[in-house]
Amino acid sequence: MVRVLSDADVAAVLSLSDLLPVVEDAVRAQDAGRVERPPRPHFPVGTDANGSDPAGTALTMPAYVHGRDVYATKLASVHPENPERGRDTVNAQIAVTDAETGEPLAYLAGNRITNARTGCVGALAVRSLTEGSVTLGLIGAGAQARWQARAADAAVDLDAVRVYSPSVSRERCAADLRDDLDCSVTAVDTPETAVRDADAVVTATTATEPVVAHDALPDDVLVVAVGAYTSEMQELDPATLRAAAGVWADVPEEVAETGDALAADLDAADLRPLTDALDHPVRDGVRVALSVGSAVFDAATAERVYRDATERGIGDETTL
Repeated sequence: MVRVLSDADVAAVLSLSDLLPVVEDAVRAQDAGRVERPPRPHFPVGTDANGSDPAGTALTMPAYVHGRDVYATKLASVHPENPERGRDTVNAQIAVTDAETGEPLAYLAGNRITNARTGCVGALAVRSLTEGSVTLGLIGAGAQARWQARAADAAVDLDAVRVYSPSVSRERCAADLRDDLDCSVTAVDTPETAVRDADAVVTATTATEPVVAHDALPDDVLVVAVGAYTSEMQELDPATLRAAAGVWADVPEEVAETGDALAADLDAADLRPLTDALDHPVRDGVRVALSVGSAVFDAATAERVYRDATERGIGDETTL
């Protein structure tokens, strides 16, 4: 039998506080080389007959953590014009497979899993690279911005969140987070106001140029950037990266190919693995954590969701 989990089923079992140690274990396994993570092919879809003018990009993301009973493959898509249609920009589904027999075990709605595991990566950086209660400056007001704030709240004591986006979406984001978080949440009119006196700043945008000037940042601040995942995308002022006391990355070799790293002339050797931040935290000066995500984190999260759903009898069972 194959268990099928809808987004509502995933929501019923997914807990960010429970997920944080799962993602941390996955980060450590990946940094130690105890995983299988083939290159993720991506290709244009929704093209015309000549293969031009694509509507979006499709990605296939398999991964396996050594010693685990299952592996997972995420099928994802990125369609930038979807928000104009009232749809999510990123959509995903995840297949969970028995590692011993190769038999299918489950199919999971993947959007919430993607958002939650990415939020947890940012939250691990916030927990390790800040101390005490945290004022969070949030640049971006989409789904991932919300999940970054929720995960940070599960990891540390959030004192306040200030949300900036160039559109009115900042008001909706702030309203949603007020319902979720037990702290002050305000929408602000400028990125400078969002980051002023912040302990941590999270950028979660689709920007192609810096979203906040280096001079606007406090002297002692953690910047977590999760939006730029291609060479064309950029969120950070290169001066921020060049001045940083440390720059950590969840997948250094892939982060080195993003617009943020390229603009600052950083290569993989300049980027510390995220495990280094967990084990040897730096809490003075400007610190930067860059995330592009990894199928390993999807696999670990999907396995936890599948196990919890099975134990609780959540989801539908079917045969193929």
